[in-house]
Amino acid sequence: MSLLNNVMDHALDDGYAEASARRAAEGGGLPRTLRAKLGLAAGLALAAVVVTLGAAQTQISAPVVAKEREELIDRIQAETTAVDGLAEDIERLRREVGERQRAALEQHGGDQSGLVSLLSGATEVTGPGIRLVVDDAKATDRGGGGPREGSGFSDTGRVRDRDMQRVVNGLWQSGAEAVAINGQRLTALSAIRAAGDAILVDNRPLVPPYTVLAVGDGKRLATRFQDSADGRYLHALEENFGIRSSVSAQDRVTLPAAPSLIVRTAQPRTTGTGTGDGQGAADTGKGTS
Repeated sequence: MSLLNNVMDHALDDGYAEASARRAAEGGGLPRTLRAKLGLAAGLALAAVVVTLGAAQTQISAPVVAKEREELIDRIQAETTAVDGLAEDIERLRREVGERQRAALEQHGGDQSGLVSLLSGATEVTGPGIRLVVDDAKATDRGGGGPREGSGFSDTGRVRDRDMQRVVNGLWQSGAEAVAINGQRLTALSAIRAAGDAILVDNRPLVPPYTVLAVGDGKRLATRFQDSADGRYLHALEENFGIRSSVSAQDRVTLPAAPSLIVRTAQPRTTGTGTGDGQGAADTGKGTS
């Protein structure tokens, strides 16, 4: 009987009773699962409030943002139009300056005005000459096979700025009277340089193949160039690195005038002083670098 009485008096284990009392004291009597659900519901409600407030604020500020965007677009268009206008003015002024420089060269060149205009690139030139085409090797990637700067032979099959410098200087030395590359007229002050993947002539990028037109005695000019050191240099590029080239005499070639001229000095030499010969002289330099 005592065992039955003990079971009836202690129907719940003492450990369970203590755990139940502790949970009641900590959570105000709410089960842990219920407390978690209530916390999640509170978080969702707070997030809903934040999203609602954000949407309301966005809707309120939308007209202001749209107006500012339209104003910014209008300003950009206005500035773009202004820049285009300035670019047109610059180009017009450049043409005007070039025309006046050409007129000055022709006017003050004296008996040699035609020669001065020819050497300075001030006028268009038409006459017999040669057509020399220089191109990269067939297997060369035109998408960017490395920089074209170089001081020696190319081991990539790509024509470099130094190669074109030697070609042009070789033509001058072989008797060319005027030279142009891809329609870009060369003068005594022209420079052939490279910038990454492009060869520049007077800061204007060129795209291969490079077509060089030179005015002169066509057959004689072609023969003298091919026999020169620079002609042999180009032939070595063909044999060793696959660079392609072809030269042919032409009955008639036309070279445009240089797009811009820079006249440093132009004054007559006085006779009887120093080594002056009495002829007009202009500081134009010679050769292509």
